Amino acid sequence: MPANPAHEDTRAAMPSGPATVYTPVVDLDSGGVIAVQVTSEGRYGADPADITATVNAVQAATTEEARLPLVLSIPAAAVVSGSAGLAPLHEAMRAGGRRPREVILVIEGDLPAEDRSHLLTGVDGLRAAGYLIAFGGLGVTHLPLDLLADASPYVIVIAPQLVDRIPRDARRGALAESLVTMARGIGAHVLAPGIRDESQLGAIRGWGIRLAQGPLLAPHDWKPSHGRVHVPVPIPEASPVAALLGPRVQEFLLPAMTLAQTASAEDVVAAFGSESSVTSVVLVDEYQRPQSMIDRSRFLLFMAGAYGHALHAKKPAHRIADSPRLVPKTTPAIAAMQLAGRETERVYDDLVVVDEVGRCLGIVHVSDLIRHVANNQAVKV
Repeated sequence: MPANPAHEDTRAAMPSGPATVYTPVVDLDSGGVIAVQVTSEGRYGADPADITATVNAVQAATTEEARLPLVLSIPAAAVVSGSAGLAPLHEAMRAGGRRPREVILVIEGDLPAEDRSHLLTGVDGLRAAGYLIAFGGLGVTHLPLDLLADASPYVIVIAPQLVDRIPRDARRGALAESLVTMARGIGAHVLAPGIRDESQLGAIRGWGIRLAQGPLLAPHDWKPSHGRVHVPVPIPEASPVAALLGPRVQEFLLPAMTLAQTASAEDVVAAFGSESSVTSVVLVDEYQRPQSMIDRSRFLLFMAGAYGHALHAKKPAHRIADSPRLVPKTTPAIAAMQLAGRETERVYDDLVVVDEVGRCLGIVHVSDLIRHVANNQAVKV
């Protein structure tokens, strides 16, 4: 029986769902993908506060089973409008089994002066829910720079228009570099999108940018299932100097025992009591960023002293904690040992390994680093 042309036309006209693009966020130091930006279509002609595209992106990531942290764009007007307008996003996250702390929300769009306080209130609400906050389009968006200091974003995203013209346009390059300096000053990471050629890549590396995106690193049709990307510049560990420094600390990574920064000393006692192999407890904030660290031996000795338990058990543990000794996951073993040796009284304290946005990945025992270096020396002899 011949097909009905009307039916064929109907099938051809049926929408196949919003188009979605997956763009990897690449750590240029390690050459790995640390997050996936998901961009999906919304409703044509929607009002500035509409977040249909953001919700569609969450749903697309769920369908694609993109389990890496997500980078999602959200209109500044939606953040200004308050929590009611953001309810569809929270519901999509819940339905997709995603946790807010695994999502970086990139706030985009111009900001009228009268909306400043409302935006900051919205940012506080999103951060309280657990989302990581970023601002996009820096350099071309109408956004007061002092607002960035008040908003304390995790990441700022340089406008693709600026990246596109470096290093050919010295003035645009100077503007982009100044944004990097500002980001460093307020404690934010910088993401450079739209990297197309090696000259651009060389420029942003010269400014100290580690996070990048673009067709030079991955094709337009890249999917989370593809995994690998191409970084056409030497990764630091490939250099002769890096070879002398040994493998990176992430190869010695062990799970960390973490507690909330608000944990009591009694909570820490219970953590140490749960497993004799736990050598330290890392106190973290709501975003899993290390705030304090407690060494097992010193802590238990302190608590066992006269009145130690009676005086401190119910009080916050951070009062008697040390500052964490943080090392990025790409730090070479020898460099990590040098860090450990800077404080004589804490030489053998565990090192806390963090990712590109400062979150705790685990710990490294200094003794493991020493043993590895000693074994290598013995082999050479």
